[in-house]
Amino acid sequence: MNICISNNSDCPIYEQIKEQIKEQILNGFLEPGAMLPSMRLLAKELRISIITTKRAYEDLEKEGYIESFTGRGSFVKDVNSEVLRENLLYEIEEHFDAAIGKSKVLDLSYEELCEILRALYMEEE
Repeated sequence: MNICISNNSDCPIYEQIKEQIKEQILNGFLEPGAMLPSMRLLAKELRISIITTKRAYEDLEKEGYIESFTGRGSFVKDVNSEVLRENLLYEIEEHFDAAIGKSKVLDLSYEELCEILRALYMEEE
């Protein structure tokens, strides 16, 4: 498992870890049943607090991506792809809600907001 954290990011470290593990699960790099490194080992490898890795793993478990067993470790859950899709759609909607709120503060039109989305989307291709 490959995780890169940035101390210069505005995103908290636990969130960076969580999102990278989630991405590896969704991309199939981490398959169902795969064992994740222990919280202690991951903290040591990344040179961060074990509390940080614990928070990332707890969030992943709450979101249904992994399951943890005392004394055995944490494993990628065999999750229904439709459930994952719904979770991701919900996250996208939350981000859109935040963006819409900020665009109204700036008094951006619907068309201007769509143009920003179109530009960002096309930039990724």
